[in-house]
Amino acid sequence: MAFSDLHFIFLFLPVFLLVYYFSPASWWNAVVFIGSLVFYGIGVQGHWWMLGLLAGEVVFTYFAGLMIGRTKDKAVAAFCQVLLFALLFFFKYDSLAGLSIAFPLALSFYTFQMSAYLTDVARGTIPAVTNFFDYGAGVLLFVRLISGPITPWKDIHRDLERRRINWNCLVEGLRDFIIGLSLKLLLADSLSGIWAYVENTGITDISTPMAWLGIVGFSLNLYFDFWGYSRMAIGLGRMLGFEIPVNFRYPYISKTMTEFWRRWHITLGAWFRNYIYIPLGGSRVGAVRLILNLFVVWLFTGLWHGSTLNFLVWGLFLFVVIVLEKFIWGKLLERTYVLGHLYMILLIPLSWMIFAIPDVPTIVTFVGRLFGQSKGIVPYTTDFLAQLDKFKVFLGLGVLFSTPLPNKLYEKFRQTPVADLVLFALFWLCIYRMSLGLADPFAYFSF
Repeated sequence: MAFSDLHFIFLFLPVFLLVYYFSPASWWNAVVFIGSLVFYGIGVQGHWWMLGLLAGEVVFTYFAGLMIGRTKDKAVAAFCQVLLFALLFFFKYDSLAGLSIAFPLALSFYTFQMSAYLTDVARGTIPAVTNFFDYGAGVLLFVRLISGPITPWKDIHRDLERRRINWNCLVEGLRDFIIGLSLKLLLADSLSGIWAYVENTGITDISTPMAWLGIVGFSLNLYFDFWGYSRMAIGLGRMLGFEIPVNFRYPYISKTMTEFWRRWHITLGAWFRNYIYIPLGGSRVGAVRLILNLFVVWLFTGLWHGSTLNFLVWGLFLFVVIVLEKFIWGKLLERTYVLGHLYMILLIPLSWMIFAIPDVPTIVTFVGRLFGQSKGIVPYTTDFLAQLDKFKVFLGLGVLFSTPLPNKLYEKFRQTPVADLVLFALFWLCIYRMSLGLADPFAYFSF
């Protein structure tokens, strides 16, 4: 079930909040656990085995955590990790074996969440959770179950033990939820039409300017789609007394790709840093070992995102760029404000172009179109001008909202009736779009 779904907004969420708010605090975790299973079950109707898989992994990792916490047996911990990732690998890459099994909703996210928990228990940085409902509520919390953020267990435990709910939590949560809903429905979904035009027209039949406009549109669409989801998750978490971590910090204002990935999908980057990069030695090693560590991280980042070859190419592309920044031109870009931004204005859409196109030959063709090397530069620009005119308002808003300026303005007026009036209008505009069936699926639901 998506947050941008009328059934979620007007049925599931109100019923869940009523039950949650009127339950004793000692029941809250059980309510969250059961409610999250219901939420997931509604989302996978017709594929009930996915719910069974999720429930089975919760039970397995709960008892595995108890065993690892009691015995400190590294072999048991390693076996549990292998089993978790073997299941993830099987479902993500079943096509390599000629199978076509539907990919379980949110498997990548909850696998990483459970894996982090077991790793932290094995390291002794957290104790194993003894209460089953506490553990189930922590790993299944529906506000971040489907697409994250991936949250360290110590932060989850803090909220499970100390959270409070009041009127201010509900109001502030609603404000954040509406902002996220607006980013998703009014901005991301509107911008999706640019890349849809490229796909429907065909790469060989668009002009070079249109090709560039297409990947700019895709870049903005992906950002506001995922940022919108993350902002909604923060708002829903506040309604329940949970502090959901910020997952984006204006990545499109970065001056290097290294900085970009400190600002984009922050919790996924933290997972790779804490559970792969640092155990390999991090950056406190020689140059050759450092390059190898970065290679492993970006290889796994690409593999995590999908089974098609383009994700592997995308991960390796980012690896090469980040290595070059670290050893050659990164410091220059960080010191040179204009140069750094021009560099990223070019690299960001190019990197997302690889992400967007599933097969490598088509990527090569598209690159040729971008740089005018596919049967020469396509001279006509009528497609570009038509699409630019059609989407110019949304492109302008996309660029503006990629910067901190709108949020600074909002924070200045956040507590005023004017801001609430604007949010009220935005909410009902979003509802109107949903009623017309104009809400696209969240992009990261497929991961």
